[in-house]
Amino acid sequence: MRDTAEDQFLTDRINVYRAETFCTQPNKRVANLDQAIDFINQRGFAFFWPIKDVLFPSLWVANAGNRPVPDEHDDPGHVTWGWKDSLLGKRRWYYGRILRKRNTIISLEVAPYFYSLSENYGDYLEDYLIQYEQGRMTLEARLVYEALLKDGPLDTLTLRKSAHLTGPQSDSRFNKALNDLMANFMILPIGVSDAGQWHYAHVYEIVARHLPDMVEKARFIQEPAARRKLVELYFLSVGAGRQRDLKKIFGWTPAEIEKTLNQLLEENVIVGGVLLSSQGENWYLLSQLSI
Repeated sequence: MRDTAEDQFLTDRINVYRAETFCTQPNKRVANLDQAIDFINQRGFAFFWPIKDVLFPSLWVANAGNRPVPDEHDDPGHVTWGWKDSLLGKRRWYYGRILRKRNTIISLEVAPYFYSLSENYGDYLEDYLIQYEQGRMTLEARLVYEALLKDGPLDTLTLRKSAHLTGPQSDSRFNKALNDLMANFMILPIGVSDAGQWHYAHVYEIVARHLPDMVEKARFIQEPAARRKLVELYFLSVGAGRQRDLKKIFGWTPAEIEKTLNQLLEENVIVGGVLLSSQGENWYLLSQLSI
């Protein structure tokens, strides 16, 4: 059994590793747009904002440090918002509400692995109807998708009108439709429009129409290979994690998670059964960090 000193040494080693991958050290921060793109390419995927109770890199923390996101609009950390908007539709990374239906940025190299795990299997012109008929898509999501299918890219206000979801009672259902469609890699924001009273509205487009090359690459990726890739990237970012951490971030079944972990264990990418007594649980650990 690991003694207290050894346990603390390993915990410190993990924390130092995360300081590097999360870019929390002042001299390692992401300072400009080019570095932001490099950060996402290195990590494979990251949240835009830090997410409560989910330990994972975010662009905000990489730029502003490990501190809460403030409400003040003039906080220097909000420069990340401008970076995100400037790249919408530029095909430099993939942005949308993906993991936990929260704002997620994914490198274009890794995006096909996510897409291969979505419910998009064939022709984007017809697949959505199967999802709707099988009860896996709400009526509102179908209406939003069909509006984009028919009219092309639309800003949020125009999209609501085209989908006939303009009433105040439709607010939550419209927003849920957007989030569901983004999480399933069916639509994504590709720009910002000077629309509405706030003069700010995202412009949405159908993923398969905007990024056909990504869709084509995804066709050749089997689901087990996709999960293996994403879990490896997860450990390369956080250094150590538990099964329930993977469930929390990816939402997969216990069987899918266990099978993926077993593959990485067999390949010696990670080691299992690491007991961090201060945490009170068994962890999986990157092999390079093991003692």
